[in-house]
Amino acid sequence: MQIKNAFRLGLVGTLGVGLGILILMSVVSLQTILVYVGAALFLALGLDPIVGWLEKKRFPRWTAVLTVVLAALGVLAGLAGMVVPIVVEQISRLIAMAPDIQRQLTNTDIVDYLETQFPALNIPQLLDQVSNFLLANISNIGSQAIQIAFGFGTFLFGALVVTILTIYFTASMPAMKRGMYLLVPASKRVRFAELSEQITDSVGRYVIGQIATASCNGILSFIFLSIIGAPFPQVLASIAFFFSLIPLVGTLSAAVVISLICLIPGLGSPGIALAAAIYYLIYMQIEAYVISPRIMSRAVAVPGAVVVIAALSGGALLGLLGALIAIPTAAAIQMIVKQVLIPRQNRK
Repeated sequence: MQIKNAFRLGLVGTLGVGLGILILMSVVSLQTILVYVGAALFLALGLDPIVGWLEKKRFPRWTAVLTVVLAALGVLAGLAGMVVPIVVEQISRLIAMAPDIQRQLTNTDIVDYLETQFPALNIPQLLDQVSNFLLANISNIGSQAIQIAFGFGTFLFGALVVTILTIYFTASMPAMKRGMYLLVPASKRVRFAELSEQITDSVGRYVIGQIATASCNGILSFIFLSIIGAPFPQVLASIAFFFSLIPLVGTLSAAVVISLICLIPGLGSPGIALAAAIYYLIYMQIEAYVISPRIMSRAVAVPGAVVVIAALSGGALLGLLGALIAIPTAAAIQMIVKQVLIPRQNRK
């Protein structure tokens, strides 16, 4: 009897371990799709408060969703319309300059000048080595170019999938919430629904607040960079906007990138780069102590240390998406602890 029970226990344990491994392998295989779903759900929760506000203005649900989605797509199309033509123009200019660059590199006067300035170097031999290296690795360069093109295509496909899922999730958000509430026992359903509404509202307010903060950075950056004569202020302002969507390090990263771009010879100058660096140094203080607290105080109330730990942990686990959802997730956990766990402990 003991042998039979031991066999049964071992069989059940083996099946449990196998099922766990199968679930983990499925999650790893579906990680890209899960990221798409998570990003779309996060965006849908951010758009839902705006849809609810329009519904209070007597908009039908479908009209409110359509209005919000078209407005969001219009903003993205406007940003792309500002940035893409400039990037295409610069790439076209570089391609047009390629023959001149090649002629200059093969110009004997330049070779003679380099040999005079650097007598210890064998310039023709170096040029031959560079040419041989390029010829030997032309297949690798071509494969890397194909990989870059494939990665860009994957990004566009992912953006399309996230956009479609966001539209579906935004349109069906009330039905999704009702379906989730039905899975909870009736005795706890009201309390669960109340807490869930608070969490989803907090996530929505956080998304709107983060977009508002990034918009402030983008608009002010465009105005200041246009005044100081920075190269391509539209592109740099777009960089400031998108980088500012990243918590904690977004504004600092944008400041460094923009300052370095302003330092490129032929595009900017050291004076413009210094002016941009000083501006962002001042702006980061204003954003940290004036803009962000006023915008975020109504969205999430999370201690600073928890914000830092949550953002770093989320970024390490899920990359950019993890950094974006880490702070509202921390706010949701804090809300559950305050409204569920602490009252339960006090009752005991």
